[in-house]
Amino acid sequence: MNEPDFLPLQGEPIAAIATPVGVGALAVVRMSGEGVFSIADRVFTKVRSPETSLADSPGYTAHFGKLYDGDRMIDEVIVLVFRSPDSFTVEDMVEITCHGGPVVTKHVLKLLLDNGCRLAEPGEFTRRAFLNGRIDLLQAEAIGEMIHARSESAYRTAVNQMSGGLSGRLGALREQLLHSCALLELELDFSEEDVEFQSREELSRQMENLQHEVDKLVESYQHGRLLREGVATAIIGRPNAGKSTLLNALLGEERAIVSHMPGTTRDYIEECFIYEKTMFRLTDTAGLREAMEEIEHEGIRRSYEKIAQADLILYLLDIGSDSCRDEITAINDLRQSYPDARLLVVANKTDRTAESGKRIAEVGASAGCEVIGISALNRSGLAELKSAMSAITEGLDKLHDASVLVTSMRHYEALRNASDALRNARELIDAQSETELIAFELRSALDYVGEITGKVVNEEVMNVIFGQFCIGK
Repeated sequence: MNEPDFLPLQGEPIAAIATPVGVGALAVVRMSGEGVFSIADRVFTKVRSPETSLADSPGYTAHFGKLYDGDRMIDEVIVLVFRSPDSFTVEDMVEITCHGGPVVTKHVLKLLLDNGCRLAEPGEFTRRAFLNGRIDLLQAEAIGEMIHARSESAYRTAVNQMSGGLSGRLGALREQLLHSCALLELELDFSEEDVEFQSREELSRQMENLQHEVDKLVESYQHGRLLREGVATAIIGRPNAGKSTLLNALLGEERAIVSHMPGTTRDYIEECFIYEKTMFRLTDTAGLREAMEEIEHEGIRRSYEKIAQADLILYLLDIGSDSCRDEITAINDLRQSYPDARLLVVANKTDRTAESGKRIAEVGASAGCEVIGISALNRSGLAELKSAMSAITEGLDKLHDASVLVTSMRHYEALRNASDALRNARELIDAQSETELIAFELRSALDYVGEITGKVVNEEVMNVIFGQFCIGK
């Protein structure tokens, strides 16, 4: 834990339940801020040495005892004492471990609120840690990403970000920008003497190197997004091709309604499954055909929306149907219409015909793409399909161990703006423009980088970030 180089101000005491609501063996209720030890002493009595107070106890100590509301016992608990600045919020903190269950935790929280605490706002504990300098804004966001991670890759990426890898990289970029900005500001102060503290050739080379570093971070966002959000995978095809059956087979449960009647799926269904540390966000879409009525038309429209948003498209065709070869044109159209998405052709119902192998080869040769044969109903061929799907994330299992990876749209946009500002600065330098104009672009790049870590604080952005946290965090 990095201790601040100042004595932090203690905020008003706040309290919240830090564990999920529900029945469990244990739950945690936490307090932070001015006077939390006195509040705890008013309601807590130690089993051993009851005459000694928590206010006189050293930090990092645990105390077993009972909580009382007047003469009425609430629960037997363990109280942990954290003294400023050696706590998560850098303030004085108390964490009460009580028995789990919504009624127990509600009584404990009410007891603390009745004795001087205010109910914490969403993310307020983490916000205080940021405001008190223990973590930067990027690390605070990483805490939220780690809590909400649904795959091993997303979790490891968040841990790396929380440990400060990306913060360190951005900090080094910012220091170089600060140095160049300072030299340009000095030149402006001595403008009448026509002094140049850094040659324009050297400054241009430095800006080119910085822009290259920023652009590498921008490029990493595509991989970072896949790790954090999962691979958006659209299952598409004609009605009755077996899309819902495939969804159920990949999930290992009966999630979608399956019927032999064409057009059963009128709207898309989204579910996630994890394969080899990577999460896939599967979308079962309405069958692609000329709509028979208004509701089906809307379902097909939404299907095309999901196709446009997909990282991976699974085009499902019924290889048991004699008309399967007619879908080659549709496959080629999809490839041309959505060039940024990876397309996998999945030949379903291989159990329906003895000619499935021959037909798969014909479709693959005509369409010029890989075709994977499966029987979604019998669950055959799924291992090969999952392996092919995993190919789109090839290398992500190594990337999630990297310390520098952009996963947030906010960071991505700020870095893109910083890159544009650096490019503008280089163009101004090459055009021998005024120092004021060059300095303006460098200050803009400096501000954009600072927005990511919180060196440049935007209250509205902070409210959005911390508002996504649970109340006890």
